Amino acid sequence: MIYDITQEVFSCRVFPGDPAPEKRRIMSIREGGACNLTAFSMCAHNGTHVDAPFHFVDGGKTVDQMGLTPYVGPCLLTRHSGNVTAADAARMLDRARAAGAEKRLLIAGRATVTAEAARVFAEGGLWLLGNESQTVGPEDAPREVHLILLGAEVTLLEGIVLAGVPEGRYFLSAAPLNLGGCDGAPCRAYLMTE
Repeated sequence: MIYDITQEVFSCRVFPGDPAPEKRRIMSIREGGACNLTAFSMCAHNGTHVDAPFHFVDGGKTVDQMGLTPYVGPCLLTRHSGNVTAADAARMLDRARAAGAEKRLLIAGRATVTAEAARVFAEGGLWLLGNESQTVGPEDAPREVHLILLGAEVTLLEGIVLAGVPEGRYFLSAAPLNLGGCDGAPCRAYLMTE
């Protein structure tokens, strides 16, 4: 089974203050054009996207420098509501290790990663942490959590859609667009049962 966990770009949730995606038809068959042709503009952090370390760490790796390894491979999907504490993070990592998916963790639900949990995730050797919110930390103060995780080169997969996807181990593919020098990039994320 394949689960598409990606938001549609032009109707996606947008983090407060970020520009919303826009599209325009620049050629149309109905209007005599040889083909239909669309141009679009968007923020690198619209919809389902990844954060590279450079997003909050000056001199950190950009999306094109991260390679594909963090974004493709076994992962554990777990559910949580509310603040993720250090104890919650430790339990999640233990479950991921037991499932053989210790490098990639997705958190479903209205969860907010605290700084204490971010430290546990960073020290636990995660390569990728995913969540349904447009930011992994508190929306009104995301900086500290991002600095902890991105400073440890834990890449972030934000804005995923996990409603209706059962908890468990999956194969994740969330490769970002190869945007040279960028701090983040949109991606088409999906989960496959193994």
